[in-house]
Amino acid sequence: MSLRLRLGLWYGALTGLVVLVVSVFTYAAHTRGHYDDLDHVLAGVANHIAGEYRLALPEPVRVAALAEPVPPGVVMRAYDAAGRLIAASPNTAQLPALDPRAIVSQRGGPAYDRLAGLAPALDGVASDGVFGVAQGAGATRWRVYVTRVAELDHYLLAAAPLDRIDASIARFRRLILGYSVAGALIALVAGWLLAGRALRPVRMLTETAGAIARSRSFRRRVPAGAAGDTREGRDELQQLAATFNEMLASLEQTYQAEQRFVSDASHELRAPLTAIQANLDLLEHRPDMPPDARQEAVHEAAREARRLAQLVADLLALARADAGVPLHKYRVELDRVLLEALGQARHLARGQRLEVGTLQPAIIHGEPDRLKQLLLVLLDNALKYTPPDGTVTLGLTRNGAAAELVVQDTGVGIPPEDLPRVFERFYRADPARARDPGGTGLGLPIARWIAEQHGGAITLSSAPGRGTTARVRFPLDT
Repeated sequence: MSLRLRLGLWYGALTGLVVLVVSVFTYAAHTRGHYDDLDHVLAGVANHIAGEYRLALPEPVRVAALAEPVPPGVVMRAYDAAGRLIAASPNTAQLPALDPRAIVSQRGGPAYDRLAGLAPALDGVASDGVFGVAQGAGATRWRVYVTRVAELDHYLLAAAPLDRIDASIARFRRLILGYSVAGALIALVAGWLLAGRALRPVRMLTETAGAIARSRSFRRRVPAGAAGDTREGRDELQQLAATFNEMLASLEQTYQAEQRFVSDASHELRAPLTAIQANLDLLEHRPDMPPDARQEAVHEAAREARRLAQLVADLLALARADAGVPLHKYRVELDRVLLEALGQARHLARGQRLEVGTLQPAIIHGEPDRLKQLLLVLLDNALKYTPPDGTVTLGLTRNGAAAELVVQDTGVGIPPEDLPRVFERFYRADPARARDPGGTGLGLPIARWIAEQHGGAITLSSAPGRGTTARVRFPLDT
């Protein structure tokens, strides 16, 4: 069953239930009101005649009191203590013979049905008598009211036929039943139509998702306005459409980045493999090579193999980063890690001076090996792009609740147009490629990932010909 049909059925069922409840109580209130009005009339007439009956002591006068004008259709009778009829109004022929004592003893219920009894009485009938229902000729029902005149030990009975009220209520019952069924059907159809309109954005999302799956392209978007007004105050479906478009844009950027990453990784892997294969082929097919040339070929293959191993290690580190593999962190003396990294970096120097600037003790929450890797990346970059007579300075300071690592060099610097992209994977500016053709362009992305995993941030500032300064801020462990 489709969602649209389910929503339509729910709307129709709910509206039908509301219509049913309203109809039932409308029928109950209307029906009880009619029958209660008749009870008011009967009780009022009987109580009035009873008052006159008490005053008219002679028999002829009492009988004459029953002949006084009464509302149309109301019949009056007087009975003695034994239940014998002693007087009646002129219009009493159609009323069947009744025993007032039986009516008083049975205390019959209301004239309306149980459904009408659900409605509360809008105006209660105040009387000392008893109501009942009697069956007349031709299945005509009569509403009777009996009150006792204690002074004379007589009974007064007021009655009225219920055929007109019963027929009116029957017509009203059929009418309200028909309206209820029609209202429920209209609600069902309207709910189905409204559900289709409300679910239009979902259909657009489904079509867009299907088109993306078929074309394998993230360039498609849910058309503007397909989910309704895009201004402030959007409903949930409009927000869903906007979020879906944002997700597609993010997926498109990620997909394009992955495509570039795969392409760059393939290129970077192919270069050392090609060099290694070429040197091995040369060694295999040129057994008469001079010793110096043979040694050079072996040295070149070994260098490319080391470069390939480093590239694979960097790719593995980035894959772990993308997979969200957590680091095992604990309290680390950052100044001690800095000195260890500085000791290893001295073997990379080719005439550059490595100096330690301000060095303040700092304890952070982190993983020592990754922190050392970050420092070695920054120091390696600084040494590669600094001339032999240049200087690389390493420092550590505390600033409030943060520790700041600074690696500063006097190298070639980074052009302003390249500075925003140095943290992209495999990106290397042209001067960097010329100075370090064996680089991979993965060092700084790994360094930024390590900094972010420790709750820190890394920034670069540089000017061509004036050197580069790298700053890494970490929150101190308190």
